[in-house]
Amino acid sequence: MPPLPPTRRDFLHTAAAAGALALMPRFAGAAAAPATDRKVRLGIVGGRFGATFQFHEHPNCTVAAVSDLRADRRAALKKAYRCTQSFDSLAELLRDPQIEAVFLATPAPDHVAHVVASLKAGKHVLCAVPAAMTLDECATLREAVRTSGLTYMMAETSYWQQATITARQFYQQGKFGTLYAAESMYHHAGLEALWFEKGKATWRHGLPPMHYPTHCTAHLIGVTGERLTDVSCIGWGDEDPLLKNNPYQNPFWNETAQFRTNRGHTMQVQVWWKGAHRGGERARLYGDKMSFHHPDPNGLGAVLVRAGQQTEKDSGGFERALPTFENVTIPDWWATDLLPAPLRHKSGHEGSHTFITHEFIDAILHQRRPAVDIYEALAYTAPGIVAHQSALKDGERLKVPRFDA
Repeated sequence: MPPLPPTRRDFLHTAAAAGALALMPRFAGAAAAPATDRKVRLGIVGGRFGATFQFHEHPNCTVAAVSDLRADRRAALKKAYRCTQSFDSLAELLRDPQIEAVFLATPAPDHVAHVVASLKAGKHVLCAVPAAMTLDECATLREAVRTSGLTYMMAETSYWQQATITARQFYQQGKFGTLYAAESMYHHAGLEALWFEKGKATWRHGLPPMHYPTHCTAHLIGVTGERLTDVSCIGWGDEDPLLKNNPYQNPFWNETAQFRTNRGHTMQVQVWWKGAHRGGERARLYGDKMSFHHPDPNGLGAVLVRAGQQTEKDSGGFERALPTFENVTIPDWWATDLLPAPLRHKSGHEGSHTFITHEFIDAILHQRRPAVDIYEALAYTAPGIVAHQSALKDGERLKVPRFDA
């Protein structure tokens, strides 16, 4: 494959700053009627998360083989994708010359090793989050993707949430004015249920919350394209025996980070595994003209707050501005021609799975970088790695390296 051209996302972010573009126009029309009948031959590895996508429904994809180390999960993959060919390991699958791309839904600590092996085998790669577990791994991954000349994409769901697509449209239309701050929350109380299986620790046991930041960081970076440059993070833990002796030596259930961006803006990120809070991934984006709140798990729908000329008096009798407040309906973008007709249905993680399915296949077919390419993936991942180091240092502000260049 020739060197990949500049990403559509790069263009969108540049044009958005000038206030001039429409929402992801590359999908309009073309998605409804594929320009080619070529089918990408895909292998899927990892029978848990990996079994929740729609590659068998995509008009330009054939699920040629599946793989998992466990026989029960291989069977689940074969059933989900109506596939008859399976392999006992990733290594065996990679030796099949008929497979041109892989979806790696394998444990997070294995992601970089598995991606590198797949690229060396000549396969395009879609990988689950996070991209890497250390900054050294970030550098290794970037070099492997660059050297290969192949398509790499991270399967970040928050980029494709219906609310995030809506926020991108608002941003591209200039409705926020200056989008100066963001808050994002990934709350998942009870995650420790996945720390052990049949008495044996899984890779999730003690995973630092900020090593899984991408569901949050995508909410700002995936809308504006800015980068997180430095961070102060505070962690919270307790004496729960479950935290003891974990392989990451992580003392925290919850971590809360305050980032600065390269445009002088702020982003707060909460990744919390324990506590009295409702689950989900959601964001609030604040602009000087308009703010946008994702739907809230406590029952409040999506909300727009607009700056206006009204005033009110606060409880102390002082006058202050009174912005307008209105509920807004989030479109079902999955039901539009942003997707091929067979994929226009609800899917996992707030409608994101069909978009991830299509974006990966479409990027391969058109030899372009996907929206969440290697640079975007590392921009989502690396800040969390540094944030955890900050938490271990009692909130010391640390610089976040960039992997764009």
